[in-house]
Amino acid sequence: MQRITILGATGSIGASTLDVLARHPDKYSVYALTAHGRVEELADACRRFQPARAVVGTADGAQRLEQLLAGLPISVEYGEQALCDVASCAEVDAVMAAIVGAAGLAPTLAAARAGKKVLLANKEALVMSGQLFMDAVREHKATLLPIDSEHNAIFQSLPQHYARDPQAAGVAKILLTASGGPFLNRAVETLGDVTPDEACKHPNWVMGRKISVDSATMMNKGLEVIEAHWLFGAPAELIEVVIHPQSVIHSMVSYHDGSVLAQLGNPDMRTPIAHALAFPERIASGVPQLDLTDMAALQFYKPDFSRFPCLALAFDALRAGGTAPALLNAANEVAVEAFLNREIGFRDIDRVIADVIDAVPHGPAPSIEAVLGQDARAREAARAAITQLRG
Repeated sequence: MQRITILGATGSIGASTLDVLARHPDKYSVYALTAHGRVEELADACRRFQPARAVVGTADGAQRLEQLLAGLPISVEYGEQALCDVASCAEVDAVMAAIVGAAGLAPTLAAARAGKKVLLANKEALVMSGQLFMDAVREHKATLLPIDSEHNAIFQSLPQHYARDPQAAGVAKILLTASGGPFLNRAVETLGDVTPDEACKHPNWVMGRKISVDSATMMNKGLEVIEAHWLFGAPAELIEVVIHPQSVIHSMVSYHDGSVLAQLGNPDMRTPIAHALAFPERIASGVPQLDLTDMAALQFYKPDFSRFPCLALAFDALRAGGTAPALLNAANEVAVEAFLNREIGFRDIDRVIADVIDAVPHGPAPSIEAVLGQDARAREAARAAITQLRG
């Protein structure tokens, strides 16, 4: 019986994780559930799964949650330290790291430093502090399993004895697939008119609003490129993005002998979640089997960087190294929030990010404190750039 903490239990990944866990009550129990502000939804999940602990973002939220859970033996806590505690305590075997954005860095790192089985859905932990995070995983003998469908597919397509040296394993290319989002075929000159609601209508996946916008700009894929670099030890020139609108092939690994290994499946996050939970075994996820005879065609295209400048910015940040990816991530979070609040336009997102990377010096990332300092400076610069855009 594995005891699981879910960081970000009310998001789409958290909900999918709970769905998989509910199918296997003989294998898994829930130790802790967390959410930032969606207290009512967290209370519903707590009533169903009866965790020992529940964590929210604020004292007011904790007070409300205590009222909703009155009479249940669930300890209610709040704040970052509580998140780190439920991710690292001795009672936990595995941690689903599904908090969106930089807020997930500290508790995910705490889980790694505690030697836990870390199911990584929070890509920002690696984007912001890749070397520091991977050092913590190795030093504390944590198990790191990717949840992003693309990285999970790559993990499944690499040799079992793989030791983070892709070239020694005969890898010619790591091929990250991307759907292209909702605007793949929309006229580029009209993208300035895109509304938040349009950007959040992903053609294949059900996701939160922030990650949906990232998919529309392809910044999500850019962050995944940086994540792949750290997960698999692959330099930028070994990583390629391929647009695949059907989202059936989740990613591929091309080898020097001409072989290409791919992982296929219906576009449902329960598949990689079930894979990581049970690894190296396999369990039912609730996802229907893929019927290839239903596939009329599988299409593949090279990405157009003029349509998706955020993807180019991400490759540039990876090549620059140091704190450049942290600047990229922070600027993107601020810009996307401003877009969702209708403060800036869709095509202003990449402009804000580019302005921040030009304005804020970047260098080595020797500590988490240094990374967080750069994160704060980037956010300040992004807000200044947004103010300037608004005139």
